[in-house]
Amino acid sequence: MTLTLLATPGNPVPPGATLVPVRTADGLTLRAATWPATTRTTRGTVCLVQGRAEFIEKYYETIGDLRRRGFAVVAFDWRGQGGSDRTVRDAHKGHVGDFGEYRLDLAAVESGVLEPAMPRPFFGLAHSMGGAVCLTAAREGWLPFERLVTLAPMVAICMIRRPRAAMRLAAFLNRLGGGRSYVPGGGPVSIATKPFPGNRLTTDPERYARNAAAALAVGAGAVGDPTVAWLAAAFRAMAPFEDPRWPAPIRVPVLVFAAGDDPVCSTPAIQRFAARLKAGHTITLPGARHEILMERDTVREEFWAAFDAFVPGTSAVPESASLQSTLSPTPVRA
Repeated sequence: MTLTLLATPGNPVPPGATLVPVRTADGLTLRAATWPATTRTTRGTVCLVQGRAEFIEKYYETIGDLRRRGFAVVAFDWRGQGGSDRTVRDAHKGHVGDFGEYRLDLAAVESGVLEPAMPRPFFGLAHSMGGAVCLTAAREGWLPFERLVTLAPMVAICMIRRPRAAMRLAAFLNRLGGGRSYVPGGGPVSIATKPFPGNRLTTDPERYARNAAAALAVGAGAVGDPTVAWLAAAFRAMAPFEDPRWPAPIRVPVLVFAAGDDPVCSTPAIQRFAARLKAGHTITLPGARHEILMERDTVREEFWAAFDAFVPGTSAVPESASLQSTLSPTPVRA
């Protein structure tokens, strides 16, 4: 497996990258990369935990932001996307049979990258699906981070009009043996390359265009729609978040960001969940769509103000961060 990081105009590879092949317990190879902080002293390591259909190249700007803040950075691609191994022949399909497979990925990154090579303490910055995985890990006691920041965590989805009917259909088709097929109506085109007007991800046209160019450069790495099995697994993974008692065992400090105009994950569901966290805060960013880190500067500035107060060392969130109660192709080779 040859590991590369791709550059596109306006999206150069951050200097200082080290590419790392990470082997999972079930024999897959994940693409991971590390960067040192660009400050004199290092405040720890932030691990970027992607959402579905994402890839490292999309996060170059955020990697630079973190390094300037004094953090070393680890980024990796989940199995089934980016530069990591697939378990289906069509590399455009976003596929797992169960979200427990993502636990194997995160454990491999912890043992193969974080523990042996990166400065402590470790913090997680997790988006969407990655947020759901990390929150589950926090509850079950296998989260490798001292603090967790999660953006638009996938505790419930709103992009499907009748989610319960879709859940039943996905489970039925999966039982019939159709788990490796695209979801009905799905195909290989990446959501990141679709036209900007009406997109679900961001209100920032420049960042959207940058990410679309990166998605075209990585090709199948950007993946298309998920498989039936992935969707069935996602519904199973989200179901526990509805239980008001489920968050109680989470003791890791968590800062939850919700996007005010998120058409992918349910903002009200995120707010209800976050309100039940014993060691959590929530911030809703008005006007933001699903990908908060890819939003316009004003939204990102609010995000970074709150991040800076929360990671590391204090759970305080500044008033300027609009705290709201949840109750109201240049390759780099390894």
